Amino acid sequence: MTTTFAIALASAAIIGIIVLIAYFKLNPFIVLFTVSLVLALVAGMPADKVVTSFEAGAGHVLGHVGTVIALGTMLGKMLAESGGADRIALTISGVAGRSRIDWAMMVIGLLVGLPVFFEVGFVLLIPLAFVLASRTDTPLLRVALPMGAALSVTHAMIPPHPATLLALSAYHANTGRTIFWGVLIGTPIAIIAGPLFARFIAPRIHITQPNALGEQFTNRAVPEKLPGFGITVFTILSPVILMLIGSVADSVAAVGSSPNKFLHFIGNTDIALVLATILSFYVLGLARGFSRETILRFSNECLGPTALIMLLVGAGGGFGRELVDSGVSKAITDAALGAHVPLLILAWLLAVIVRVACGSATVAMSTASSIAGPILAHSHGVSPELMVLVTGAGSVAFGPMNDAGFWQIKEYLGLTVPQTLETWSIVETLIAVFGLIFCLLASLVIH
Repeated sequence: MTTTFAIALASAAIIGIIVLIAYFKLNPFIVLFTVSLVLALVAGMPADKVVTSFEAGAGHVLGHVGTVIALGTMLGKMLAESGGADRIALTISGVAGRSRIDWAMMVIGLLVGLPVFFEVGFVLLIPLAFVLASRTDTPLLRVALPMGAALSVTHAMIPPHPATLLALSAYHANTGRTIFWGVLIGTPIAIIAGPLFARFIAPRIHITQPNALGEQFTNRAVPEKLPGFGITVFTILSPVILMLIGSVADSVAAVGSSPNKFLHFIGNTDIALVLATILSFYVLGLARGFSRETILRFSNECLGPTALIMLLVGAGGGFGRELVDSGVSKAITDAALGAHVPLLILAWLLAVIVRVACGSATVAMSTASSIAGPILAHSHGVSPELMVLVTGAGSVAFGPMNDAGFWQIKEYLGLTVPQTLETWSIVETLIAVFGLIFCLLASLVIH
């Protein structure tokens, strides 16, 4: 497959998705499914493998993200119904002031995002964003975008996220120095892509679509007596704490030992979230006077609005898998390798290409680092730590439609496809572009 044909095919598929969803108002899941199959067939994939490839991609993504969305939504529902989200909103708005809510959400996103995947941090914090926006009469985008930008920066550029750990190994970078430079470079990037951009774009985007998920967090009476701030924060951060424990398991217990396996088990994303959700049933449910029947109703009714989100997240994964299995992404990546460009730019470019081709930031970062790692081993004067950061920045570029996060943002915030492209895709692109710029500037003094 030629590079020109691969680029043209991928571009036609993306344009087709936008037109069919935005102009013809077709169901997004049907569009993603159909376009994925057509792309694979045109690329020359055998007909009997086209559907199998889509199912494998959708199943792989949903196997993780579906569980996270379900558990995170239940935890968010308990946070909202108990008044816990109102307690946190009142405290944050009281400390930061209504005019700086966006900055406060960025800081919270940076802290929560350090140990958890983007999808996990998002479902944990989105109920808080809805309630804060409602209680302070602030546009939702001005609250949610800084939070999302911070989560994306930490996910891409700061260990111990799995992709950054793979990049650390591929580039033989120092973990401590990577974290230090990641925080130093990542923070101003989060500011630019978060509060600054959100203040610019929020007045220009008018959300008109009904949002059932947002309504269940905000359209209710505030309880007369709210839960304590400390216990509420502990409940919402408990999965983060458990994941941190899991991440240091090898440092505190012998690898392969029973204590080590136990710490890894409770630090698993799904286990940490289910334990936190069960904790919320007691702390924010039974202890607040809710009956078991009421808690069951809460946990059941909150899942309804997530059905389309899960379908679209899975379809995005299927679309990405078709691009990979059809050979489209490889043809584009090989072309990038043939270009003679500086190593930092090459690593960034490879990550961008794989990101657009398959959608996953984790796959983009691990693939790009595995290709650029051997090249770095024979190069001089390039910081391995900056290679990790620049690869991570490139891995989130464009926020494409074959990324599960695109559809997660669209559905949670009640945006149209064009509005998601104008907001979230630009946030991700700002992170990628300024990540490259800052790393190139830092390379003048870091070797």
